Amino acid sequence: MSTGKISKVSGPLVVTKDLEDARMYDVVKVSDEKLIGEIIEMDKNKASIQVYEDTTGLGPNEEVITTSKPLSVMLGPGLMGSIYDGIQRPLQLIEKQAGAYITRGIEVPGLNLEKKWIFKARVKNGDKVETGDIIGEVDETTLIKHKIMIPPGIKGTLKDIKSGEFTIKDTIAQVETKDGNKDITMMQEWPIRKSRPYKEKLEPKIPLVTGQRIIDTLFPIAKGGTACIPGPFGSGKTVVQHQLAKWADADIIIFIGCGERGNEMTDVLQEFPKLKDPKSGEPLMKRTVLIANTSNMPVAAREASIYTGVTIGEYFRDMGYKVALMADSTSRWAEALREMSGRLEEMPGEEGYPAYLGSRTASFYERSGYTICLGSDNREGSLTLVGAVSPPGGDLSEPVTQNTLRCVKIFWGLDASLAYKRHFPAINWLDSYSLYIEDIKDYVKKEISDEWFNLRTEAMDLLQKEESLQEIVRLVGVESLSANDQLILETAKSIKEDYLMQNAFDETDTYTSLPKQSKMLEVIIKLYRKRRDLIKSNTEIDLKKLFGQDEKSKMAELNDEIAKMKFIPEKELDKYDKLMEKIEKMEL
Repeated sequence: MSTGKISKVSGPLVVTKDLEDARMYDVVKVSDEKLIGEIIEMDKNKASIQVYEDTTGLGPNEEVITTSKPLSVMLGPGLMGSIYDGIQRPLQLIEKQAGAYITRGIEVPGLNLEKKWIFKARVKNGDKVETGDIIGEVDETTLIKHKIMIPPGIKGTLKDIKSGEFTIKDTIAQVETKDGNKDITMMQEWPIRKSRPYKEKLEPKIPLVTGQRIIDTLFPIAKGGTACIPGPFGSGKTVVQHQLAKWADADIIIFIGCGERGNEMTDVLQEFPKLKDPKSGEPLMKRTVLIANTSNMPVAAREASIYTGVTIGEYFRDMGYKVALMADSTSRWAEALREMSGRLEEMPGEEGYPAYLGSRTASFYERSGYTICLGSDNREGSLTLVGAVSPPGGDLSEPVTQNTLRCVKIFWGLDASLAYKRHFPAINWLDSYSLYIEDIKDYVKKEISDEWFNLRTEAMDLLQKEESLQEIVRLVGVESLSANDQLILETAKSIKEDYLMQNAFDETDTYTSLPKQSKMLEVIIKLYRKRRDLIKSNTEIDLKKLFGQDEKSKMAELNDEIAKMKFIPEKELDKYDKLMEKIEKMEL
């Protein structure tokens, strides 16, 4: 440890002098109030410190003490169901100590150091172990078994391991290494800015099923993939991320509220504990970690919150779990970078953001992946990253959006005009894209249907044709179009309203499995092909009857059935087969 004196205070930036033996990214305690800060720039014995708490009232010559440790998170039993601020302080414990407001300098450990957990050993004395090997587990919640791993850098023979009740600080095993005996506890500490190691990164090939039809069908994401959701204010970024957090088939969810409005984060904190996990019926919080860092909290802590979340995600990935992380929103994180860069008087890049915005964004998203974890059992884990971006005025050419798009493989572009029409999810099917289509093709063909991608391609083709026909319709009206073109408009309307629109508040429609999605789309495309054949065989066909615009016709009844098919329960998928039979036998 060494001490220095404050020479300058500029908002969250504190500059110190005479700070000997300090290193970049060391944690420091500022003033008598012990405010938490992190060194972000060194110049001889001068250090620039990013303070994660309110610096009002600080002045020159107050003392700064280094801890000689980087900003780290505590990893171990007790993470599940926790609600943290940006630097892993549990908000429930802070409330007990300080009331409704976070007081300055409050120190609360990230995990409960006194609570005893029942540890069950999975290996025995004399076994050879290496970094990443699972030596036992703790039933952390009814949904998650917390696997206790050999920490990085330790390899040798297990000397003394015992099952029983322990705190996370207690020694549960000893490993005899060439450098002597090493004690193993249930807790690890890891610097948040450093990626956790793994054996090998694999190509993501298994889809992350979200239950949202526009995502799973048109723009799917793979486990271990990266995606961004840019969109203007009110277009539904947070709603989409909430849906992904609730329904994505990941084992563990990390949700980071990074600088969003307090009422949005309050909604998450109130809603998540009440939500039921669709697979088990247990509360969803039993497999969720929330990091709440709202817009009225100190701006600098937003920068740390992203890294805190991704480090916790990597830790669970190393156990072999499939982890999905939602960051809402990375624009607020970039604003924290801009704030600190300005106060450091660095040369600004585009729109005042630092020149290193692109490399920082890339270093966050590259921590995703489908990996072979460290350990002798070659288990596989994945960490999927989904970041919301809030471009001012919906301008997608601004630096945060553009730098994010260079790093991610999926663009779910939200459209304010769709949101105003009450079309949710408001993902624009013409602007969005996914680069994982080819990667997951083999898996979907094997597990779901050979026809899945043909149906998807045909649906996308119809939506694109409809967009080009809209220009003609605006000029000369629908009646002037050919029968085939009018059929394209009708089918595209059905795809948009009966398939892509989804009600997050309806018990049946909020989630759609892949088999149900496949059958729903097949019904719409089958009807399109049947109508196309009827037009081909009869050039004088009555289009009003064909499209069911006559309310008393059988075709109108069929249209009603298709409009309501999204509300067919998962257990009754045979109803789609009956609907397809009806289409097959259909005559005017």
